[in-house]
Amino acid sequence: MKLLEIKCSLREKTGKKDSKKMRKQGNVPCVLYGGDENVHFTAPENDFRHLVYTPHVYLMKLDIDGKVYDAVLQDIQFHPVTDKILHIDFYQVYEDRPVSVSIPVQLNGVPEGVKQGGKLALEARNLRARALPADLPELLEVDVTGIGLGKSVKVGELDFKGIELLDSENLVIASVKLTRAARGITDEDEDESEDQVAEAEGEGESDKAQEGQQEGSDGDAQKDS
Repeated sequence: MKLLEIKCSLREKTGKKDSKKMRKQGNVPCVLYGGDENVHFTAPENDFRHLVYTPHVYLMKLDIDGKVYDAVLQDIQFHPVTDKILHIDFYQVYEDRPVSVSIPVQLNGVPEGVKQGGKLALEARNLRARALPADLPELLEVDVTGIGLGKSVKVGELDFKGIELLDSENLVIASVKLTRAARGITDEDEDESEDQVAEAEGEGESDKAQEGQQEGSDGDAQKDS
């Protein structure tokens, strides 16, 4: 997992009034949970751009007035109009304790269904995972080569060493959807099969008709005799 270090300052005061003042100065109020006590601190908003505006997950090194804490991002609040960062919550992590984070999904391979004209769709961009900090990857790589037309891969089908997936086993991660081209191939195959069945049935009825005509001729011949 990628590592990001940010220098922070311990907050002397808390409350809405003080938080508003910090934001006007270009800083973001933050809280670190998970330790012996919650730590209230602040850091420049620009220092969080690599953490917030990226698909990657980072293990944080929060240097709060010289004391360093290992942490992961837990929650972030944005202004509903300006999208400016209003507040960030972090969770302190320890080497010997599992932690839960949201990790991006990366699809690998070309599905069989795509080769047949289907379209690959990523249904779940991130998955919740629980593991020791050292075992947390940057991405969860999912092999999709075996997915056929109209098929999918679900959470319950995945297995990552040292990682527990927390999402529902029935959650669809990726699927191959039927396109018009794929439907055309399928329809042609079905039409061909139907034509073959109809042809076979037609031949069967023709044979029966011929047998009936033959029986009728034999019966007439016996009457004449």
